[in-house]
Amino acid sequence: MKGKSRLIDDNSSGWSFALPSVVLMAAFILVPFVLSIIFSLTNQRLMSPNSADFVGLDNYRDLLSINFLVIEPLREANGDFKVDEAGELQYPKIRNYTRNNPDYSYLKGMKEWFSFDVNKKKVAFLASDPVFMKSVVNTFIFVLVVAPLQGGLALVLALLINQKLRGIQLFRTIYFMPVVVSIVVVSLLWRFIYDGQNGLLNSALESITFGAFKPVNWLGDPDLALGSIIAMSIWQAVGFHMVIWLSGLQTISPTLYEASKIEGASPWQNFRYITWPGLRGTAVLVLIVITMQAFALFAQIDVMTGGGPLDSTQTIVYQAVERGYGKQDISGGSAISVVLFVIVLSISLLQRYLTREKV
Repeated sequence: MKGKSRLIDDNSSGWSFALPSVVLMAAFILVPFVLSIIFSLTNQRLMSPNSADFVGLDNYRDLLSINFLVIEPLREANGDFKVDEAGELQYPKIRNYTRNNPDYSYLKGMKEWFSFDVNKKKVAFLASDPVFMKSVVNTFIFVLVVAPLQGGLALVLALLINQKLRGIQLFRTIYFMPVVVSIVVVSLLWRFIYDGQNGLLNSALESITFGAFKPVNWLGDPDLALGSIIAMSIWQAVGFHMVIWLSGLQTISPTLYEASKIEGASPWQNFRYITWPGLRGTAVLVLIVITMQAFALFAQIDVMTGGGPLDSTQTIVYQAVERGYGKQDISGGSAISVVLFVIVLSISLLQRYLTREKV
C-alpha cells in the first residue's frame, strides 16, 4: 500500500507482539505517573465527598520547606544563664517563637528537625515536615552504605565462584537463594533473629562470649535499627548482583589471563589491568541497579519496624505509602513520589555521566 510506513510494514509482527507490553506499561507506569503529578498539585483525598481543588506547589512547599533559628539561652533575674540539674543550658521552647512572636511569623507551622549548640547558642533547624526530612536523610544513608558494600561484596563472591572447581554450582545456589525468597518472608525471619530478648543473634553472641554479651534490642534502639536493616538488606540482595558480576566476568577473554600468566603478572595486576577494565560496563549497571533498589526501600521497614523507633527508620517510599494510604492523603503521597522520582533520576544521570566512556 502506497504511503504506508516502511518501518511499520517491515516490523508488523514485532509491533503486534510488543503492543500488549506497551499497553500494560502505559496503563501501570505512564498513566499512574502522570496522575501522580496531577494529584500532587491538588488537595485530593483518597476517600472524600469534597471535590479536589488546585493548590499549586503547596504540597511541595509543605514537604520541602526548611529554615533555621538561633536561640539565646534563658537567663536568671541576675542575668546569669539558666541551667538544669545536669548543668546544661536551658533554652526557650521553639514554639514560643513560631506561635507568639510576630517577627517569626514566617516560621509558623514549622517544627524542630534537629539542633546543636554553638558558643552558648542553640542553632535549630526547622522543617514543615520533619518526619519527611528524616526519611530523606535515612534513605540517603541507606543508599550511601548499601551501594558500595553490597556491590563490593557481590564482586568478591563473583570472583570466588568464577572458578572451575567441583561443586562450585552448589555455592552459587547457596549465595543466590535469599534472592528468590520473598522479601516479606526474609524480613519476618530477620525480625525474629533481631529479637531483643530471645533472638538468634543475641543468643549466638551471648554463647560466643560465654555470657559476657548482654542482649541488645536491635530493632528497638533508634541508634541500631537502621544499621540492622542495612545489614539484612545487603545480605538479602547480594546474590542478585553477584550473578550480574559473574556474567560480566565470563565475557572477559581467557586469552588475556593466559598472556598475563606468561608475563608473570600477579593476581592483583590481573584484577587491575584485565578484570576491572573488562567489568566497566557491568559496574555501571550494578551501581545504577543497587541505587534504584535502595531508594525503593519499603518492605523491610513495613515488616520489621514500621518506621520506628522514633522515626529512625522512616524512608521516602514508606512515607509515600503511609501518607497516601495510611492517612488517605493522596496529594501528599503523590508529591513525595514525584520528589523521589526527581531524586533518583538526577542521581542516575549523574552516575551515568561520571561513569561514561571518556574519549
